[in-house]
Order: sequence, then structure tokens, then C-alpha cells
Amino acid sequence: MTPSVPEPTPPPAEDSPETGPEPGTPNQRLPNPRSASRLAAVQALYQVELGGGAPGDVFAEFLDFHHGAALAGPDLAPADREFFQVLAHGTSDQMEEVDRLLAAALKNHTVGRLDAILRAVLRVGTYELIGLKEIPARVVICEYLDLAHAFFSGSEPKLVNGVLDHIAQSLRPDEFK
Repeated sequence: MTPSVPEPTPPPAEDSPETGPEPGTPNQRLPNPRSASRLAAVQALYQVELGGGAPGDVFAEFLDFHHGAALAGPDLAPADREFFQVLAHGTSDQMEEVDRLLAAALKNHTVGRLDAILRAVLRVGTYELIGLKEIPARVVICEYLDLAHAFFSGSEPKLVNGVLDHIAQSLRPDEFK
């Protein structure tokens, strides 16, 4: 049985350009194809971890099953399928390096003790910092912070911000001068 892939919390109903989201409620809208691809990669890696299938098979099944429809939603642009595959396969292929960097950046946690969806968010974000240097580090951090807010309302987004910032500054110090 394939585990259910978690969905981000829907955006607040009262959100408008004038008022923004309710205080304390993050804006979970992911309006562009790359943002939607990041969400899909996080969900697919979560599915791999909990379902135990071969990553390539799960990623292909994920794309085939969803046909792009579930890689988008009412507040999501259709996912960039190629970017999804780069993120999902790259993270899976570089998992040892990704987890090494995460372990070094986590202060009071270990990679294995993190919530599974939080671990997936951090892994894909870390891979993007390692493997996609053409995307500015600050953009990567912001994107995964938005994803963390979509899934969590506690201290997890702060953890994602701190860990990815630490990794980005160690991998790409020139971007922070």
C-alpha cells in the first residue's frame, strides 16, 4: 500500500491582495511552475521514504498517476515536470551528501529524527543548493521556507530557514557578501 502523500494546508479563505493572509497564517500559494515542482518533489520523496519503493519507479509512477493534475492545484501553477525530475532524482542520487550537510547544520536534531515531511523539505532544499547553483541561494531558501509554512504552523519553518541558510552560507559564501 502506497502511503498517502501529505497535502499542504489550503490558503486562508479571506486572503486578498489588500489584506494578505490572516495574521499568523502563512500564504501557501505557490504560483509558478517551479514552486509547484518543488512541492511535488517533496511529496514524491516523502512517498519514497514511507512507501519503500525504488525512487525511479516511485517518481515515474508519481508523474504517471498524477498526469500533472495533482502536481497543480487551485492555487498552484502546473508543475514543470522536467524540473520536478531534476529535483527528485538529484536529491535521491545525492542523498548521502545531502544528509551529511544536513547533519552538520542541525544543531539539536538528527536527520533521522525529523518529521518525514520536514526531512523531505530539507533534503530537496539542500540538493537544490548543491546541484542548482544557477538559482540564487536566497531564492532557494525562500521557496523552501514557503513550503515549510504550507505544511507546518509551529517552529518547523524557522528550522528550515536556519538550516538552509547555514548550508547556503557554507556552500555559497560569495552570495552573502
